[in-house]
Amino acid sequence: MKEVEQIVTLKNYSMCLRDAVSSFTRQLINNLFDETHLKQSGAKTKLDFLKILDRLSIKNGEELWSEFESSHLYIRQRLDLDALAAEKNDPAAKSLEEIYLAYPGFYAIAVHRLSHQLLKQEIPVLPRMMSEFAHGVTGTDIHPGAEIGDSFFIDHATGIVIGETTVIKSDVQIFQGVTLGGIQVKKSLASTKRHPTIEKGVVIYANATILGGDVVIGEKSVIGANVCITESIPKNSVVTVQSENNIFQKRN
Repeated sequence: MKEVEQIVTLKNYSMCLRDAVSSFTRQLINNLFDETHLKQSGAKTKLDFLKILDRLSIKNGEELWSEFESSHLYIRQRLDLDALAAEKNDPAAKSLEEIYLAYPGFYAIAVHRLSHQLLKQEIPVLPRMMSEFAHGVTGTDIHPGAEIGDSFFIDHATGIVIGETTVIKSDVQIFQGVTLGGIQVKKSLASTKRHPTIEKGVVIYANATILGGDVVIGEKSVIGANVCITESIPKNSVVTVQSENNIFQKRN
């Protein structure tokens, strides 16, 4: 009976902590893009961060916050490049304001850049909780360990998976349903590079799947919709899958 009580207590604790991380992540995003909000809520954001670290039994919270806070200007600058890439590449984009406020792919990238910084600071659990919050909100699952270059554009964010050891260089575009994953799922391979490298200027269309840590998609290549790739592709390649549409007229 005591074991059951302990499990229930842990679940309640976990749900409360998850809510706290969700609120903290929203505040961070608002602080990055709204100076008025930052002035009003900056102190609370820091306090919430320290409380989360305390509940995770992580020490040196003040030092960790100071390092994290000092990265925010650089992160904001990189996010501005991401927004400009979206405006440039999406014919439906009417303004930068629309991208900042209404593009789930941009929101997912913003949370990733923040969680990736926390992971670099060797803070456990919190970066992954932030990425899972963004996953739930946007439909895009980016592991905080993934390395993503400047001017990254996600068009129609739903169903995208970007694995832990993925490397994405600058000026890359991906569409809905893209998976950048691993072939091997053995726990013993956890410390190896299991996910692909995407070089500069690559475009990956809807529902394409690229698997394997040794796979490199060469610079300025185009990966067509529904393609599955498990080997490297040289630069300036175009990869498509042949499909046939059978069209016939119904009889009355």
